[in-house]
Amino acid sequence: IPHLFFQKQSEKAGIKLPEAGRYAVGNVFLPSGKDTEQGQQIMERAVVTEGLELLGWRDVPVDNTTIGVTARSVEPVIKQIFVGAGADIKDQLAFERRLYCVRKRTAWGVRRAGLNDNNENFYACSLSSKTLIYKGQLMAPQLETYYLDLKDPDMVSALALAHSRYSTNTFPSWGRAQPFRYIAHNGEINTVRGNQNWMRARESMFESPLFKDINMILPVIAPGGSDSADFDQALEMLFLTGRSLAHAMMMMIPEPWSGHETMDEDKSGFYEFHASMMEPWDGPASIAFTDGETCGAVLDRNGLRPSRYYVTKAGLVIMASEVGVVPVDEADIVYKGRLQPGKMFLIDINEGRIISDEELKAKIATQKPYKKWVEENQVDLKDLPETVYKFEPDYDSLLTRQTAFGYTVEDIKFIMAPMVGTAQEATGSMGNDTPLAVLSQKPQLLFHYFKQLFAQVTNPAIDSIREELVMSMEATLGKERNLLDESPEHCRKLKVEHPILSGKEMEKIRNLDQEDLKTVVLSTLFPVSEGEKGVERALDSLCHKASQAIEEGATILVLSDKGIDAGHATLPSLLATAGLHHHLLREGTRTRVGLIVETGEAREMMHFALLIGYGAGAVYPYLAYETVAQIANEAMYVEKQDMDTAINNFVKATRKGLFKIIAKMGISTIQSYRGAQIFEAVGLNDDVIERFFTGTPSRVSGANLDVLAKEALARHQRAFSSELFSQLDLGGDYHWRRGEEKHMLNPHAIGLLQHATRSNDYVTFKKFSQHADKESTRQCTLRGLFNFKETTPIPIEEVEPVEEITKRFCTGAMSIGSISREAHETLAIAMNRLGGKSNTGEGGEDSARYTLDANGDDRRSKIKQVASGRFGVNSFYLANADEMQIKIAQGAKPGEGGQLPGHKVSEYIAMIRSSTPGVALISPPPHH
Repeated sequence: IPHLFFQKQSEKAGIKLPEAGRYAVGNVFLPSGKDTEQGQQIMERAVVTEGLELLGWRDVPVDNTTIGVTARSVEPVIKQIFVGAGADIKDQLAFERRLYCVRKRTAWGVRRAGLNDNNENFYACSLSSKTLIYKGQLMAPQLETYYLDLKDPDMVSALALAHSRYSTNTFPSWGRAQPFRYIAHNGEINTVRGNQNWMRARESMFESPLFKDINMILPVIAPGGSDSADFDQALEMLFLTGRSLAHAMMMMIPEPWSGHETMDEDKSGFYEFHASMMEPWDGPASIAFTDGETCGAVLDRNGLRPSRYYVTKAGLVIMASEVGVVPVDEADIVYKGRLQPGKMFLIDINEGRIISDEELKAKIATQKPYKKWVEENQVDLKDLPETVYKFEPDYDSLLTRQTAFGYTVEDIKFIMAPMVGTAQEATGSMGNDTPLAVLSQKPQLLFHYFKQLFAQVTNPAIDSIREELVMSMEATLGKERNLLDESPEHCRKLKVEHPILSGKEMEKIRNLDQEDLKTVVLSTLFPVSEGEKGVERALDSLCHKASQAIEEGATILVLSDKGIDAGHATLPSLLATAGLHHHLLREGTRTRVGLIVETGEAREMMHFALLIGYGAGAVYPYLAYETVAQIANEAMYVEKQDMDTAINNFVKATRKGLFKIIAKMGISTIQSYRGAQIFEAVGLNDDVIERFFTGTPSRVSGANLDVLAKEALARHQRAFSSELFSQLDLGGDYHWRRGEEKHMLNPHAIGLLQHATRSNDYVTFKKFSQHADKESTRQCTLRGLFNFKETTPIPIEEVEPVEEITKRFCTGAMSIGSISREAHETLAIAMNRLGGKSNTGEGGEDSARYTLDANGDDRRSKIKQVASGRFGVNSFYLANADEMQIKIAQGAKPGEGGQLPGHKVSEYIAMIRSSTPGVALISPPPHH
């Protein structure tokens, strides 16, 4: 706080200030018009209620002539409030806590008065005796011309923290501008929805002697902020409830510790202890932070955001996202450095020195015996006593149960058998021409109504194979305790190394009955006789029994669908898991219990990801294991192998697959992915979303609970009907099959296209296009449901000639190999004839195509792509480019970036890509 500056300004405003440190200044955005005074009054009442002294208000002088039209149209009234410390406040940190309560009380009052529209009408940028924030919906150069205070030579500070950043995952506003009260954040918190939910769930257990009424600071995370604002609010709470700022940062952005063999034991003990208390806020992040006495920065565990610094002879430290932000004479620089992944950089202004990451973390990690607490209290699943368990598949009822859970021959052939045979996730060609689940005429698993979001802003993908050190599948299950305290009991939880449990592990957990570790199994079955209404009754009953079990001391709940028979069907596992998860969140008991799903339904990567993403701590896919045993025993699509090897291969494949899925979202730990809800629903009714999948984006409504119940009952009826059947349904999702799922590329469509092209018959081609555009698309996609509105056409003379329009045509970047040589070359010829551009994709291009054909056709693609695998990239290839496209990352693709299965790597493809025929080719997700 620039005390000299405010002494002079307060005199002009008729305000008498006490000594430095005994008063606070707040920069406040207020609504304009008649609401300005009401906003001030609400804040004044909060100051008095907290026993502090209202010293007065000052109008902040601004010049808005240089800011943009949009910013000016929503410009708030900006005032500074001066608050004096009460006589009962003995230290500055206690003063800061009281000011925190003033802000929280004000926020409550503002919301009740209807003045706050998600941080856009009323916002306290800062209210502190240590720091002061000037910010707004401004470009960086506009800040000093807008705020006239910043030109005053008395505006002196030991530190300055600045960040020019527009909001990328929320709409920009004055209140959402950076920096926030404690941080400036460059990056994305990809797990923010889960972090919000878990923080809200923990609030019910908050207790602290530092606050008279802990409820006054709730909710910790106010609605309407960006991911950075939410992080800042969580950090502020952890700091003001008793931890140092560096300690709180270590909790929220921990180093990769679980696979770090050389890490100091005390430090790994610190991280393991705190992993029992809260999940990381995961994603690419460079975060600068300050409390006015210390100033530092931390980098995410992957180092996905740059941070570089200079130290000058005069003792000035400059840190920025890149070098050269502030001009400095090289002769004045003592040394330069950069922040390492997971490391922290801290300056103590009172001590006047830089504290190294090693010194800082060693001090924090040894302030309590964290390692000892973990060793004495945490229970490792592998250390639990063995149970009398033997895996014995029930082959007699296997077909019936597989049918009830919707298994098909395709599931076994294309998804599970490759996992058994190779210990790898199954791969296939991209593209899905079957209907969305909500448009399908076949019963659908609930999983099919969801799509995982992808990191679409600025996230480079994580390479989960080559960067395995930063990845972690470890998680803890059990009861959390008060986040604001630390004790040995805080780590009294069950540690699991992998969320996909084996049969032996499941039996160990089922029999768990120790102090603070007690398992209760809850059935998700319901009587078939109750029909569709039985689903809702079963969900209500499940939630009631879960709440009761928690009250009776259960710390691990197992949701089990074992025991289906002709009279009993099961709830969809995802519906039961997400429904119970959100019920317990609303009830405030979610952190008192861990959830495990024992299900016959889950069998592929997306199923596991969804269950974990909606709150499951672990999954036991018992029917998948029995199916794997059948595949191994009968050598179904794989060579014969023993059951144990087959199941181990299946689990190993799920580990790799889950790593790929979370890495695609810029997430490194399964603990952060748990409950993060990084999905979008397509075709579920609003009531279903609101009750069972709260907070999930859903732009298109559709199936209600009755429809989901009908689909579940249809599968059950097929399994237990009197009709005799000797094999599973064939499927029809991956291949077109008569009478099965509809495909846009069906024999009729392909036949019309082949006939039209071979006979060069335009009439037949129009039949194909009509079938493709109207019939197939309409029945399979959302875009097919749209019709053009009736409008008044413009004169054709005002439209560009078709020859000019086609010059802007470009093909998608599909590589040769992913599509056939003939298709790839035909696209290039067509684009070159039209004057457009075709794209090679990432598979290179045959140099023979650089010579014109005898008829004058040109098979050369004008756009040459360079991807992370560099397949086919050489100087001749690049010299024959009109445009070059460099693919920086492939985070939006499923799997390991771009993959070309081995069977597609022919001798011709291998020649172009400089590789070996028959060997699968993988482009790493990031472009190293």
